[in-house]
Amino acid sequence: MASTTVNPTRMELTRLKKKLVTAKRGHKLLKDKRDELMRRFLELVKENMELRKKVENGLEEANRNFVLAKAVMREETLNTALLAPLQSLSVDVKSENVMSVEIPRFEYKTRAPGENDIYSYGFAFTSSDLDFAVKSLSDIFPDMLKLAEIEKSCQLMAAEIEKTRRRVNALEHVMIPETESNIKYITMKLDENERSTQVRLMKVKDMMIKEQIEAKRAAE
Repeated sequence: MASTTVNPTRMELTRLKKKLVTAKRGHKLLKDKRDELMRRFLELVKENMELRKKVENGLEEANRNFVLAKAVMREETLNTALLAPLQSLSVDVKSENVMSVEIPRFEYKTRAPGENDIYSYGFAFTSSDLDFAVKSLSDIFPDMLKLAEIEKSCQLMAAEIEKTRRRVNALEHVMIPETESNIKYITMKLDENERSTQVRLMKVKDMMIKEQIEAKRAAE
């Protein structure tokens, strides 16, 4: 339905036609963006599910080994063994722009490259189960970091998809139909005014012809 406040002039008609062209172009671009975001989002969701399963299995194995280690070791010995870790790491947070979404990228660096630095204790008074537990956690850490990166990316993409979807719907169901309706309304008004002008001109012409005929008769 056309807005009652629209001004039915040719200038307004030209403006609305340009606005309609821009709206349709923007609608297409936003739809393409939404579809591409959905495609990438589904890929991330699939990767997230596979990685989460791997991480959960790794954590389950590590917890199982910790339980076994706790069962065969004294609690004081276990606490002392894990009290002062030799290895440390830092996480660097970067970002990557994907379809206007700032996706996080996590990179980590260890203080020392030695593989045995993950063990903060001697092997003489500790259980091998503790070694397996520490090794399991060390092996699964890169996947845990990657999982956090993917899950955050999924959250950000889901929010952007929803925002883009609302914009597409607003253009498709509100702005474009309203603009088309206003264009139709102005076109009809202009056509109506043009017909009215033609009718008035024809009447004026008839009156002028009639006056000429009467003047000619009066002159005879």
